[in-house]
Amino acid sequence: MTERTNEAWLRDLAEGSPNRDAALEALRARLQRGLFYYLSRERSDLADRTPEELQQMAEDFAQEALLRILANLDSFRGDSQFTTWATKIAVRLVVSELRRLRYRDFSLDSLVDGDENRGADTSALASAGADGPERSAEKREVWRRIEHALSEALTPRQRAAFEALILDGVPLDIVAGQLNTNRNALYKLIFDARRKLRQHLEAQGLSPEYILKLFES
Repeated sequence: MTERTNEAWLRDLAEGSPNRDAALEALRARLQRGLFYYLSRERSDLADRTPEELQQMAEDFAQEALLRILANLDSFRGDSQFTTWATKIAVRLVVSELRRLRYRDFSLDSLVDGDENRGADTSALASAGADGPERSAEKREVWRRIEHALSEALTPRQRAAFEALILDGVPLDIVAGQLNTNRNALYKLIFDARRKLRQHLEAQGLSPEYILKLFES
């Protein structure tokens, strides 16, 4: 079958088109194949899922992406192949949804009370890389002082927000919801936390420039 041009996709997907059902099914099947590849090859966090589970996820995401694509047809400008544009929309949807599911049950209590698993992760970060013994030891010591500063310089609320947003990459809206605050207030909280943390570390002779250079690559 001849590949549709961009114009053909837009024409066939338009409401009232006699070819709409066929175009919808063709696009859905293409998205499903692409998303299955993405979920099975590009997402290491889904390595424990069976092929059947990933296939079902791809089908569900493809259906949802199809609705989003149809709702945004007017925004397609023809700068790329239509299928490339549609696939990007589908992948962005998957990334967003998987992130939402990951943090759906996230609680800041573990950060306020101390999370040993997260501490192990950050310790691994501090010692990662092909460093010699002296540089590795320096990194571990600086990281220990950073973690100490998080507890000493910040309030429990500031530390929870800072670690969740900056260190763990939890989406801002999730953190705002957990802290029962809004985005603007959370921005202010993080701004104050950064300032206090910087002042605390600089008082110990640890400048931001030194820390960034130490942990480069």
